[in-house]
Amino acid sequence: YRCAAADRNVSITLSTGGSGSYAARQLRPASGTDRLDYNLYRDAARTQIWGDGTGGTTYFFINNPPNNRDVNLSVYGRILAGQDVTIGSYTDTVIVTINF
Repeated sequence: YRCAAADRNVSITLSTGGSGSYAARQLRPASGTDRLDYNLYRDAARTQIWGDGTGGTTYFFINNPPNNRDVNLSVYGRILAGQDVTIGSYTDTVIVTINF
């Protein structure tokens, strides 16, 4: 993101995706009923689930962001091991909301 001098109180939240839950977001195939549980995190240690602040999740917030400078944020993901699913492509759509 990039903020102007007057921008304050920037928050960035992520939606639950198609699962409707932060407890386990789910990747789904184009067809079939298999699901792959995964989650998105603010930290590499995977201790802070990136959400909207509800249900034990956290979100990005900065009171006084840097002015006129690009700021990149990392999102860390993890697909839980040991899930027995059919081989194929799995997707999900997560909405990123930036408030300022």
